[in-house]
Amino acid sequence: MDNSQLATEIATQVVSDTKFWIAIIGIIGVVIGSLLTILGNIIVHFIKENPQRELDKSRINMLTNMLDDDRFPEKWRNLSTLSAVIGTEYEETKRLLFKAKARGSEKADGKWSLVKNNPFPISE
Repeated sequence: MDNSQLATEIATQVVSDTKFWIAIIGIIGVVIGSLLTILGNIIVHFIKENPQRELDKSRINMLTNMLDDDRFPEKWRNLSTLSAVIGTEYEETKRLLFKAKARGSEKADGKWSLVKNNPFPISE
């Protein structure tokens, strides 16, 4: 084998190796780019939802305080009152009440209480 043929084979092998590593680097770039895109979307979603989450926390705190109010010895409050105080529609108020660990009255009279204050009756 002469020098020119050896040089050609070495050059061919170097080009082949270079193509392989370029492909590997490209795949790694695609994976990293995809992960960064997913992470970026998660962060943007978290930042957008944070004000609503904070508002929900303050409303849940207010509902809990209202349902624990000692001026109401039986600890039941009307949904309409709770909704008006926190400034939401009935469905949103109910969602927040469930998050506050509250329950509706079994009489279906629109009254709500914390489960700790009025637990469900134990059936025998």
